[in-house]
Formats: sequence, C-alpha cells, structure tokens
Amino acid sequence: MTNFDASSLKTPYFLVDEALLTRNLEILAGIKKKTGCKILLAQKGFAMFALYPLIAQYLDGTCASGLHEAKLAHEFFDGENHIYSPAFSDREFPEIISICDHVIFNSFSQWTHFKPLCPGNKQYGIRINPEISTQQHEKPIYDPCAPFSRLGTTFANFQPNLLDGISGLHFHTLCQQGADALEITLTAIEEKFGSFLHGFKWLNFGGGHHITRPGYDLNLLVDLINYIKAKYDIQVYLEPGEAVALNAGYLVASVLDILDNGIQIAILDTSAACHMPDVLEMPYRPFVVDSGLPGEKAFAYRFGGPSCLAGDIIGDYSFEAPLNIGGHIIFTDMAIYSMVKTNTFNGVPLPSIAILRKNGNIEAVKSFGYDDFKMRLS
Repeated sequence: MTNFDASSLKTPYFLVDEALLTRNLEILAGIKKKTGCKILLAQKGFAMFALYPLIAQYLDGTCASGLHEAKLAHEFFDGENHIYSPAFSDREFPEIISICDHVIFNSFSQWTHFKPLCPGNKQYGIRINPEISTQQHEKPIYDPCAPFSRLGTTFANFQPNLLDGISGLHFHTLCQQGADALEITLTAIEEKFGSFLHGFKWLNFGGGHHITRPGYDLNLLVDLINYIKAKYDIQVYLEPGEAVALNAGYLVASVLDILDNGIQIAILDTSAACHMPDVLEMPYRPFVVDSGLPGEKAFAYRFGGPSCLAGDIIGDYSFEAPLNIGGHIIFTDMAIYSMVKTNTFNGVPLPSIAILRKNGNIEAVKSFGYDDFKMRLS
C-alpha cells in the first residue's frame, strides 16, 4: 500500500519516504546505543544528499568509494568522511587526503606509495580479505572473497613490518546478508588476523549488513560487535548502504503503450537498463504495488522499457484489473542502488527525484532534461 498520489509529479520519478527512512535510521541508532559502534552511510548505495542532514542526526558519517563521493560527503554531510578504493591515483590523492578523515588502502604497495603524503592527523587502514565466501549468488561478481578477488589483502600478502602508521583494518565480505554470515566472517578474521587486532584503534566491518530487513537478527549483531570491542579494546565501524534506505523509496512510472506479441506487453516510461540496472545485473524482479506473480491474478503483463535494448525487460506481473495507457505503475524499494546507477543510454531521460515528507507533502528535489544527457558527451 502507498500513502501518496502517484499523479502528483510527472513520471518517471524516484520518491523517498521520509518516515520510512527515519524508521531505518532509528533501528541503526538502536544498534549504536547498545554497542557504542559507529555507523557510516555507504554512499555507493544511497547518495541523496538532500537527505544528508536527516541521516547525520542518526549516523556518524559516510564512506566513499572515490573522490567524487568523498567530495559530496565533505560538502553536505556533517560527520566523519571515510574512503576506500581498490587503487588511488596520484592525480586525485592530494584532494582526497585534504578532505577525508579515514583513508583505507587496498594493498601495502598503495600504502607505501602514498604514505609520504599522509599527515599524522588522519587515520589510515588496510582492507583485508579473509577469503571466506558466505554468499549464495550464482555469479561471483558480487562476492569480494571469490577466488582471485582484487579486493583486500589476503593473509599471505599481509605485511606486519609495514603497519607503522596504520590504525585499523577494514573488511567487506557481505551482500544483503544477515548477522549469521557476519559471524562466519569474524571467525575467519580472528583465525587469520586476530593476533594483530590488539594493536589497532578500530576495525571496520564494511557493508552488506541487511540490518533493517524484517527478520534480521539484531541481537546477534549486537553480541558480535560487543564481543569484538571487549576482546580487542577496539572501536567498531559498520558501513551499511542498503540498510539505510531499504524499502524506503519508490520509482513511479506510466504505461506508454500496450501491445500483444503472444503475451501482453506494457511499455513504460521507465527502463531497467537506464533506471534500475540491478534488475538486469543481479538479476531480480522488483515488486510492484497491487501486483501478483504471473498467473496469480486475472490480467498478466510483461513490463518493458523504452530503450532499444531487446533485453530491457523489467519483469512479468499480473493484476486484478486490466492496465490502461497512461496508468501509473509503482515499483517499491527503489531508493537503493537505483538513483546512483541511472544512466542516459539511448538518451532516455533520467527520473526526477522527490521526497515524501512526514506530513504527506511531496517535495520535488531534482529534475533532469536534455542538458544532463548532452553534457556527458562532446
């Protein structure tokens, strides 16, 4: 169910529900209160900076995957500014070091290369790879611990003699997973790197924790954080991206045409390829308000986008009543990894961005046009 008028804005548009976002933030704040851990917003999953002032009331800062995300946080988020990258460039690093509080290196070669540029008033870390896979994905593309991963330093490549100036370790092994997967990872971390943890100030658990998902074992997460903190006298960080805005946003689209090619196909003004690429990359089938599975309800449709890509297919759905051209389709859980991944392939326009305020008002935040497409080209 939704509590807004889908026709309030011209489609397509992303709509983030302030009340639902706050609910997630309150859950994360509860974890902080029970453990004393620090929680950062992973901007790679959600970077709607119009809501950074709200998020900053609950979380301790942000983590970035590159210079541009770090600059966004520096401009709009009042909190710690962390950054990690598989490799930093000589061209960008001076600006990175000027605005970031924590800089995490992927390898000791990167650390030794940039160490002369690193002032003593910052925090520096090494990302480690515990080489323990807990994911069930068919494709290793989402597994940082898959064989031959480029992400993180394995135990065989760990160099204790180069730890001078390093104040913490970072790992990121999870993707949309529960505390049980974290427990498995921490066991591997302790077995391989536990002897070093007593000498550090902090340990960053990375992201992929689905903390705000219904059924997530919050008590286990609290126990794991408190165990690590007590045993090693160390500050714990978490970097959730999805958990911050999980189930807190919508993508509202319109039906442009309906055609029959053996099945009913509804062409929408939103595109899997352009507006929700994870639908094709994961792949997955996003939920649509008032819909059912194919065959579950009387009227079945395949949703396709307006691009020329033959595979620009969002999924198959069914409804109690037939769809009409001009009617609205509301996709749920579209705040995460959608806005940050949109593109203008085929010149398909980008969706507008809006906020559903707690008082029920819809506030348009950003709209896009031809110039946004043109200025990416030459």
